[in-house]
Amino acid sequence: MLSDNVIEQFNDTKTDFVSSEYIRSRFSTVMSGMYKNEVPLYGELLDLVNDVNDKVLSESEEIKEQLVSTGENTRLNMERHGAIRLGKPYELYTMRRLFKVMGMFPVGYYDLATAGVPVHATAFRAIENTTLNQAPFRVFTSLLRLDLIDDEKLRDSIESILDNRQIFTQKALELIDKYESEGGLNKEDAEIFVQEALETFRWHDTATVDYEMYEALLGQHRLIADVVAFKGPHINHLTPRTLDIDEVQTNMEARNIPPKDNIEGPPPRKCPILLRQTSFKALTEKVTFKNDSGNSKKGNHKARFGEIEQRGAAVTQKGLDLYNELLGKTRKAIGGSPTAENASEYNQLLKENFKDFPDTYEELQSKGLAYFHYFTTEKAKTISKSKTYTKSDINQLLKDGYLTIEPMVYEDFLPVSAAGIFASNLGTEDAKREYEGTSNQSLFEKDLGEPVYKLMSWYEDKQEETIQKCLAEINN
Repeated sequence: MLSDNVIEQFNDTKTDFVSSEYIRSRFSTVMSGMYKNEVPLYGELLDLVNDVNDKVLSESEEIKEQLVSTGENTRLNMERHGAIRLGKPYELYTMRRLFKVMGMFPVGYYDLATAGVPVHATAFRAIENTTLNQAPFRVFTSLLRLDLIDDEKLRDSIESILDNRQIFTQKALELIDKYESEGGLNKEDAEIFVQEALETFRWHDTATVDYEMYEALLGQHRLIADVVAFKGPHINHLTPRTLDIDEVQTNMEARNIPPKDNIEGPPPRKCPILLRQTSFKALTEKVTFKNDSGNSKKGNHKARFGEIEQRGAAVTQKGLDLYNELLGKTRKAIGGSPTAENASEYNQLLKENFKDFPDTYEELQSKGLAYFHYFTTEKAKTISKSKTYTKSDINQLLKDGYLTIEPMVYEDFLPVSAAGIFASNLGTEDAKREYEGTSNQSLFEKDLGEPVYKLMSWYEDKQEETIQKCLAEINN
């Protein structure tokens, strides 16, 4: 439970409503506790990540100061992201409403079909730096694309199965309505909401389909079976943030945590960019399948795993284009996604190719490859007031020591990496699947009920805010 003084910090002082940050922080804490009980290896993973983070912070004053400057130091050990997979538009629409109670909004559109996963997705998260630092909880939320299922009879069966399920409790829906009509929830309602919302994400070891249908779903795609065959979209992983993912990867086996074969994302760098991810392999879990006659059959299902991430600097569109070019070049050279057999060759080639991606913050800034927070220095107090400084002066102000920069952390996801994590836990056959068709962001946003926030625009706006703040300080 959060202490009363922390609750007070999150409260809306104009009403008896608690803030969305409080609800989000509370939900993240309760969700993590539930997942720790359901998947004990996740608890071991948290201990490992905390140990590695403590070691990095004790050995690197530079990283410590960077986190303090950007406000990320307070959020590091409570940072989590999760992932869920939804089956029908109503579920996505209502999930958006549920997350809004927690101050989480859809940011970005991700099409995973091109990587062999029949879903498209967004990430729900806070959109202000201060609220992100208060409660850094994200949920990567996928929606099944029924249009990519080529078996028409099976597609009709899936629609029927999904039409007959309700993944939200009645009380959760009532509290969402109350939040929307009254503008908030008080502490008592917020606690009930957290517990009721949690039920949507809970694991159920009894399937809602019989074994034959499960096998048919599995034959189409393992992820489709996971989405359709159960009562709700059980949280399939929760992810802590590490400051050294290579150290975590190296030490997982020593803690009896089976790691995936390869870290997804860019190679190790002096100046980390975007997102690097690894995971422990999906658990094999016992499931009961029942049929209309009441008979049951025991089986197994793989879906839930533990993931770890290391977040680096957010890159501009120019930087992302270069990243995709170098990643694509590496994958093409080895014939596709890396495997256990070619992981060493892949990592060496990736490192070699990424020599073309500048690895100092000064060069990343000057070449417009990454986003930064801008700060005035003590020297700025002595600057000449003979002119009014504008945005065109920023680089010179940096060069002259009146400004300094810190990288803006990448708050979002990478579709190729997400697909790589899915593939390592779904099996090689699913990983090789290809889906015809194109991205359909307009349909996704129609099902969602509103447009998603544009990824690059969000970072551009946040960077611009810090630049304008610096100019105001210098010109006053």
